[in-house]
Amino acid sequence: MKAIIELSRNGSIFGAVKQQIANSQQGQSPDYHLSFESARALFSELTPARLDLLDTLSRIGSSSMYALAKTAERNYSNVHTDVSRLWELGLIERSEDGMVSVPFESIEIRFPLAHAA
Repeated sequence: MKAIIELSRNGSIFGAVKQQIANSQQGQSPDYHLSFESARALFSELTPARLDLLDTLSRIGSSSMYALAKTAERNYSNVHTDVSRLWELGLIERSEDGMVSVPFESIEIRFPLAHAA
């Protein structure tokens, strides 16, 4: 399964839902879709530091926040804040024992061009 992050356009959510239904009917795992109304909104949530955390966590596998902060060479408090927001966005999972992980094989960020609308 992959996460698809995109800028939304009028009606784009319906296309994403239609594709998810088609994939599930064909027995495929549905992709996770996350939409933002603007590039500014997308990059205020998915900062370079948060994208780096996703990459680091994907490489090391399931981890405690402390181990993730140590591996990423970042302050624990900042990592905790970033992981919490990534969890709220659905890009990180937390287990009952507090371990965090990235449940996706890949994450795609899509930007539709204005003239392609």
